[in-house]
Amino acid sequence: MKITRIHRIIVSLFLFVLGLTLLKDFKLYIMLIAYIIIGHDIIIKAIKNIFKGSFLDETFLMAIASIGAFIIGSSSEGVAVILFFQIGEAFESYAVNKSKRSIKSLMSLKSEVAHLVENSTIVDKDPTTIKIGDIILVKPGERIALDGIVIEGNSALDVSPLTGEALPLDVSIKSTVLSGSLNINSPLKVKVTKSYENSTISRILELVESANEKKSKNEIFIKKFAKYYTPIVVYSALLLATIPPLFVSGVPYSTWIYRALMFLVVSCPCAFVVSIPLSYFSGIGAISKKGVLVKGSIYLENLAKVDTIVFDKTGTLTEGKFTINNILCSDIEKIELLNIVSSVERLSTHPIANSIVKEFETLKDSTIKDYIAKDVKEIPGQGLKATVNNKEVLVGKKALLEDNNVAIKEYENLDTTNSLIYISINNEFKAIISIGDKIKANSKETIKKLRKNGLNNLVMLSGDNFETAEKVATDLGLSDFKANLLPEDKVKELDKIIKQGHKVAFVGDGINDSPALAMSEVGISMGAAGSDAAIEASDVVIMGEQLNNLSSVIRLSKKTMRIVKENAIFAIGIKFLVMILGALGLANMWAAVFADVGVTFLAVLNALRMLSFKSNKI
Repeated sequence: MKITRIHRIIVSLFLFVLGLTLLKDFKLYIMLIAYIIIGHDIIIKAIKNIFKGSFLDETFLMAIASIGAFIIGSSSEGVAVILFFQIGEAFESYAVNKSKRSIKSLMSLKSEVAHLVENSTIVDKDPTTIKIGDIILVKPGERIALDGIVIEGNSALDVSPLTGEALPLDVSIKSTVLSGSLNINSPLKVKVTKSYENSTISRILELVESANEKKSKNEIFIKKFAKYYTPIVVYSALLLATIPPLFVSGVPYSTWIYRALMFLVVSCPCAFVVSIPLSYFSGIGAISKKGVLVKGSIYLENLAKVDTIVFDKTGTLTEGKFTINNILCSDIEKIELLNIVSSVERLSTHPIANSIVKEFETLKDSTIKDYIAKDVKEIPGQGLKATVNNKEVLVGKKALLEDNNVAIKEYENLDTTNSLIYISINNEFKAIISIGDKIKANSKETIKKLRKNGLNNLVMLSGDNFETAEKVATDLGLSDFKANLLPEDKVKELDKIIKQGHKVAFVGDGINDSPALAMSEVGISMGAAGSDAAIEASDVVIMGEQLNNLSSVIRLSKKTMRIVKENAIFAIGIKFLVMILGALGLANMWAAVFADVGVTFLAVLNALRMLSFKSNKI
């Protein structure tokens, strides 16, 4: 049987109590045995560090203090120093592992096998070998190995580990599914749309693994603080043992040595060196349970400081699923118009373009041949220009036609709160397509929760027309909005807000949001619907469509920072108090042990409160 730290603690604790109670006459020998059992690894490590030239650490402090206690006749206190230090280390190890398990539980979402469908046969493959376009079978009770689209079957998926959404997600043919989702009740055939390294679960694991590399300012400070703090306290203890005896009479040298040893025990910086990083790690772990990934503790710290949130509109506050509400034509059949426009829009990934193509595909029959657009050219922020059937076609905003001197027909009762697409053929105005987008069901709830949490400066930046943006901003109760913005205009508006002294978080999902995500204090992207570029540029990723988790994340970030401050003030305050009392002879070694191990224990417990928070509390 392997002897663990816990076994050594139990045996040493038994001997420690035995030496203090039943076998007092053999106290020194029993304490020495207990000390060797519990402290030999500390002594060995301290000696190794001396030869490495990096001896001024907590093991050196504990070794010197405990050996010194034996030398001056305080054997029980020498054992207590090491014994409780080891107990504290064991508890710290447990706490860190528990915190890591909270995040690393995501590893269970990773599929080791994908069932590849080949010529009506099923072959088990490593998911990393599956290519885009391959068909995989997902059996009930299995997790989806790669992102894709359902081509056969109906089922319900458990997506809670990815998005934080507790309710099962119903999927059918043409539904998009994410890797890591659990298939609940029926087999599905899925056409793979992303390679394994670009799939949702791979991106999640990559973000989790890199989160610890981006340290907060507090963690960086603590590391530098410990580097200078330990040598200072070691030399201070040395001075305490040597200087006062030269000037204070009537107090034996052993008393000053005792006080210096106690000073070393108290000064060990374990409490804040351990508990502060653990607080951040626990905060990130708690947030991951909500289906939100924070790329590093520095972003958690920044998020707690945010006083302004700026939102993109389409796909963030609204569904981004456009439908055609009305087509107003002049001298052209609707199906002919849709054929021309869809040929121009077919290569675009914009939701509005997709809605036009989808409408045409729904209405056409076998007698209609798809047109093919040539020389398609994008006019940034305005629309597209192309040649269809040897005719010049313009598709886009009103300004696009106006800039090309096209006379636009005015229509009465035109709903300007929808997105309007203007079309001309050979410089003749032909139609207006009115396309609508719905506000997400959870957007209003999100805004209410943010205001309840004290975030009242909520701004929307949109590329849509003024009327559309105004309607969304009014319905949601936003503080302000800007409309008709090109991607570079969004960056300019965001820069204005930042220069006013605000700490800004930007929430977006598209490629054109990437510059704004990168320049804000905290960039927040929508993971499932968001583009790869937006996710890469962001600091926080909300998996799925659960925008209402944003409020929970901000509350958790603020709670994390409160715990960090509590631990820092508590640890430093108690230590300095006991240091002063010990130097004056008003505290003993037991107080020193509490100021070290006890404070560490309490600080770690405080840090772990983050992992115990339930959804209904945030």
